[in-house]
Amino acid sequence: MGNELQGAALAAYFDHTLLKPDATASQIAKLCEEAKQHKFATVCVNPYWVVEAAKQLAGTGVGVTTVIGFPLGASSSAVKIAETNDAIANGATEIDMVLNVGALKSGRLDDVERDVRGVAEACKGRAVSKVILEVGLLTDEEKVTASQICKRAGADFVKTSTGFGPGGATVKDIALMRQTVGPEMGVKASGGVRDLEAVRGLIAAGATRIGASASVTIVSGGTNEGY
Repeated sequence: MGNELQGAALAAYFDHTLLKPDATASQIAKLCEEAKQHKFATVCVNPYWVVEAAKQLAGTGVGVTTVIGFPLGASSSAVKIAETNDAIANGATEIDMVLNVGALKSGRLDDVERDVRGVAEACKGRAVSKVILEVGLLTDEEKVTASQICKRAGADFVKTSTGFGPGGATVKDIALMRQTVGPEMGVKASGGVRDLEAVRGLIAAGATRIGASASVTIVSGGTNEGY
């Protein structure tokens, strides 16, 4: 991936993210303004802010991503589905749910698949569904298993991290996830993505979406500390 990835083509990869628990209304408004200015794919906000973000972004072509079962993934499936339906009703266009990592590690793979399938079906025809694997907690074998489950359950994307767990997006993990799910699913890199060189490496490895709080700095060619 060379220097041709820049400007609007680069910006279109980004979910411009603000998930801090102390995020304020003015910060959400700024996030939305930046997303409109740079033409990012979506903003990514906590469920409380979906209505506000959807109003601010109406008619702009910028979508609204929110997070479900966040950040631990340990909510019941019924709660995740209810959260998803509420978020979509409030204007969310993309749903990033957290995989039940404890169930995965317990070998309860049918439960994990049922959990993902419930949210993916709630999204079908209404919103894009992404599943956060929290790769920093998983072995490579578990990353493969989780990715296979998400594909089988009908999710649209697999995603690396919440940004609240250990580690973050790496080229190695993106390549492994891409190899596992094949070309038809999306792969989102998130967690510790802070500079343009890293973004280009992740895209070259197979990422089709980038989650970052430092999106503005990145597309401007700088570096920053952030999600």
